Amino acid sequence: MMEKPLYFKSGKIHMEGLYASTDGERGSVISHPHPQMGGSMQNNVVEALVSVLFKNHFSTLRFNFRGVGRSEGRYDDGMGEQEDLIAAIAYLTEKGKKKVVIAGYSFGAWITVKILKRFEDLSDVILVSPPVDFLNFDWSGLEDKVGLIVCGDRDQFCSSESLKTLVEELHCRFEIVRGADHFYFMKENGMMDIIDVYLKT
Repeated sequence: MMEKPLYFKSGKIHMEGLYASTDGERGSVISHPHPQMGGSMQNNVVEALVSVLFKNHFSTLRFNFRGVGRSEGRYDDGMGEQEDLIAAIAYLTEKGKKKVVIAGYSFGAWITVKILKRFEDLSDVILVSPPVDFLNFDWSGLEDKVGLIVCGDRDQFCSSESLKTLVEELHCRFEIVRGADHFYFMKENGMMDIIDVYLKT
């Protein structure tokens, strides 16, 4: 897999990203954990998501939210970050990727949920460890919009118990990575295996 550095615009500011291209119409946008807690597109879970999506023949775009790395702007408490993710999706569609999967991890999952009502034509949505015990999520009207939620059974910010009722309401698949906390150190392969099986089925 060869990722190429690029920049795209979110409003008036430039966003830093890495793009790996495959043939066909399948593309994916991968978003990272909390910018104020060291989150960036270089995160281990983000890299694992890029790897498994590319393996399944999706072009991949990971990027830094505003104020992170070489992305311009500054942290905007989840407001401007929504526009950043929407701009990343637009970049993929401009590249001819008509079947787009969004994969958001932690803070990236929170931002993903915030924008879902604006889209009717996303191919799929994968949320890894949405921090439901740490950030306020609005899940209303999102039935059948999320395909898969993954979390670890030791997650500090996203307990599996908190998600059990939610996934029934959303009508989505729910998988648990045994032995993993919120950060998935040394457990990335377990998460990747789950997503690999999901994408193939």
